[in-house]
Amino acid sequence: MHPEETQSGTESSTPSRTTEQPPRRGRGRPRDPQTDQRIIEAAAELMRLRGFERLTVDDVAARAGVGKATVDRRWPGKDGLAVAAMERLYSVEIPQPDTGSIRTDLEESYRSVIGFISTPEGEAYLRMSIAESVRDERIAKLYRTATERAEDQAREMYHRAIERGAVRADLDIAYCVQWLGGLIAMRAITDRPLPTVEEVPRLVEMTVCGIHAGP
Repeated sequence: MHPEETQSGTESSTPSRTTEQPPRRGRGRPRDPQTDQRIIEAAAELMRLRGFERLTVDDVAARAGVGKATVDRRWPGKDGLAVAAMERLYSVEIPQPDTGSIRTDLEESYRSVIGFISTPEGEAYLRMSIAESVRDERIAKLYRTATERAEDQAREMYHRAIERGAVRADLDIAYCVQWLGGLIAMRAITDRPLPTVEEVPRLVEMTVCGIHAGP
């Protein structure tokens, strides 16, 4: 009997090997984080300069050096792009000073904040933040979180001063860290002149001494 024949005289068939197929790749290229970053930074800059109403996806794409379709794939609507841009803006933190004196700490802190809002870019950022917080609750939440983070940092100045015995232990720190921001926001909303760097000594005096007429 021939080795290739079975007992019935027919040729045996050798099972064919199954070729294992490589896993199929997903459609399209993976997203480039650097492209995402460029788009967000471009949108943040335009939001700061123009606000939401004058922001266009075409301008964001041109500033980021990408096509409009690239932006649309990541953020199908302008609202979502604006929220991402504001999140980027609010991630910037201003370090709080630690000079060993509450008065000089306040002077440096106030000078930093007021110096920023005294620039055209800083004033535009302030007014845009207030307007966008009213327009979109998501941006309001981001703004609130950023403000609370800054307040927490400012509280440390007062806690250090309390430990040194420089201010009263029963001080209401929340009032102290919020009053300047409230003044700035109120003047921005009512379109009145914002505090200037030249007013910093008077603002610090108001914080440290209040309105008490005694020694």
